Amino acid sequence: MTDRRAIAEMPLRVRYHECDGQGVVFNAHYLAYVDMAAFEVEKALFGSHRDFLATGLDLVVAESNLRYHAPCRFDDELVVSAFLTHLGSTSLIFDHEIRRGALLTTEARVRYVFVDQKTFRPRQPPDEVRDRYLPFLPTPEHA
Repeated sequence: MTDRRAIAEMPLRVRYHECDGQGVVFNAHYLAYVDMAAFEVEKALFGSHRDFLATGLDLVVAESNLRYHAPCRFDDELVVSAFLTHLGSTSLIFDHEIRRGALLTTEARVRYVFVDQKTFRPRQPPDEVRDRYLPFLPTPEHA
């Protein structure tokens, strides 16, 4: 992934119950870490998840992909960073990096769709919502 400005960086410490019999973080927990970081993005852009919901929108996951580079273990201190890579008419894509110190352990790409809270049908966000995300889109040389 290229150098971009993270919308949010969330530190966390791996808990014992998140590890499998091999002593590493069970694969599904990485998506939970990314999901937790998504709420930090909303906090950074809107003040809180509740403030984001006040727009009448919600976000649903349409697609996710994980790439594991190095295992994480109990008590590791990690940082999950969220980078906006695409903002479409009804969807957006975030690339996430999970690091232990300088070591990139995991990459995740998640495509979200803006939906109407009542119908859960895709919906274009109003300009005031899009404008919160726009400053974090990568410049053409980093796309």
